Amino acid sequence: MKTIKNRNKNGRPVKGLSEKKAYKVTVKMATEEFYTLKAKAKEAGINRCEFIRCCIRSGVVRQRITPDLMTHIRQLCGMANNVNQIARTANATGYFDVHQRCLEMNERIGKVIKQIDNDG
Repeated sequence: MKTIKNRNKNGRPVKGLSEKKAYKVTVKMATEEFYTLKAKAKEAGINRCEFIRCCIRSGVVRQRITPDLMTHIRQLCGMANNVNQIARTANATGYFDVHQRCLEMNERIGKVIKQIDNDG
């Protein structure tokens, strides 16, 4: 039997390790979620697997609110309440009596906003 030294190299090229799809992930979905996925994939003109891969590559998931950020948000809510009380007092007694309290509150609000910017 003869062996052929120059074999025909036609056919599909070999994929590199980074291109191979070697991992399988099973996801449980509610009926509504499944049909939403199915409809969006059909609308995009691709199959469900490719749609999920595209979502993974280009999707954005936002981080949950940290306890520090929640503390700052609560502080802002309290300050908003203080601003409303100052406005009510200003309308009742006159604006000149409340001017200094407004400036102090403005500084406190600015500090909290800076803290949120630094944490976020």
